[in-house]
Amino acid sequence: MAAAAPPPPPTPTPTPPSTVTADSSPIGNPLFTRIRLAAPSDVPHIHKLIYQMAVFERLTHLFSATEASLSAHLFSSTPFQSFTVFILEVSTKPFPENSPHNYNPNYTPVARIINSDLPVDDPEREIFKSEDENVVVAGFVLFFPNFSTFLGKPGLYVEDIFVRECYRRKGFGKLLLSAVAKQAVKMNYGRVEWVVLDWNANAIRFYEEMGAQILPEWRICRLTGKTLEVYGDDI
Repeated sequence: MAAAAPPPPPTPTPTPPSTVTADSSPIGNPLFTRIRLAAPSDVPHIHKLIYQMAVFERLTHLFSATEASLSAHLFSSTPFQSFTVFILEVSTKPFPENSPHNYNPNYTPVARIINSDLPVDDPEREIFKSEDENVVVAGFVLFFPNFSTFLGKPGLYVEDIFVRECYRRKGFGKLLLSAVAKQAVKMNYGRVEWVVLDWNANAIRFYEEMGAQILPEWRICRLTGKTLEVYGDDI
């Protein structure tokens, strides 16, 4: 499934909010932001986010994931060695210092403050409430290792990235991708790559502004469903 991105911005495009470090003094309407490793308890939220992404990508007819299937596969190995999920959380108040998510031995959460002129109206706040008080899940990115024979190095492939509609155009997509890129550098990997739907001009422009190369000559080839199952009977 193609990596999702925010839909085209309204006209005129609002001035993007500033991003400051977590120890800065917030102004305006601050959104305390945290990117952390997902835990099994996040599966219900991840499942709902994936469905919302399928709606955005007009691919709900292909959506068959369940909470059980996600639980069975996403947390069966060490983070960064297989399927890995970063969760994006936001809060109007500082994150609690005693949160268990602050002390994951595999990843130190990334905390930021986004200053916005207007408060965010989140109509799904109750649905996406996190385990920590006053915290809601705003998005996610799912990625896993691949390998470049040309580079002779592993890389990270971003399968999906998604930010809920009310939190778009605030720099959160860039924060999520940057967290993956930073992890790739830390692991001495050679690249981070993903795909984008060709009709999503806003996403393509956003990725290009981040410095990503768009490779129009490449096309996705996929075996799935009954076509894939045929090969299981041919051994």
